[in-house]
Amino acid sequence: MATPAIESPRVSLEQRPDFNFIASIIEPATRVLDLGCGQGEVLAWLTEHKHVLARGVEISPSLVRKAISRGVSVYQGDIDEGLADYPDGAFDYVILSQTLQETRSPLKVVSEMLRVGNRAIISFPNFGHWNVRWSMLFTGQAPKTKLFPYDWYNSPNIHFLSIQDFESLCEEHHFPVEKRYFLSGSSPVTVLPNLMAQTAVFVLGPKQQDD
Repeated sequence: MATPAIESPRVSLEQRPDFNFIASIIEPATRVLDLGCGQGEVLAWLTEHKHVLARGVEISPSLVRKAISRGVSVYQGDIDEGLADYPDGAFDYVILSQTLQETRSPLKVVSEMLRVGNRAIISFPNFGHWNVRWSMLFTGQAPKTKLFPYDWYNSPNIHFLSIQDFESLCEEHHFPVEKRYFLSGSSPVTVLPNLMAQTAVFVLGPKQQDD
């Protein structure tokens, strides 16, 4: 099993506005799988406040131990290897929060999420944000901003997608988009999200069956 070369910093619910949207979407007493769950902050909150049946997958052994210490059921695994341990429709919601851009095979990961879950909740940083464009234009170097504080050689981000990129992916592969939320910090964005939003949250599914 692969081990991560870089361990992304994990933050609290208060520091991540997309967590609040994700938490508000999930219905009480449902089955929830969180991929790349880190220290299990979201799962612990959902278990306490919404009484969900929570499961998590995390590649970092140290973060798995921290999640388990919170009382969350988490196992060590690489989501790029697929979710073969879970049958179709095993969960009501599958969460992928700020991790899609770190996966090697995003299309495979999203497809697997919609196989094992009735709905997929995916949040990701928008590399189309004006500040990222500005940084690239005026420095001539890989963008380094408050939202993306990494140097090119130590960044966990290996795919640089924008909101428009993800919309195109969903359209091309017939992933049904139920809801979209766009954020700049903790404020909703309603105009020009591909330019103005720092973070996107999409709710996908259920996937349509082919005729």
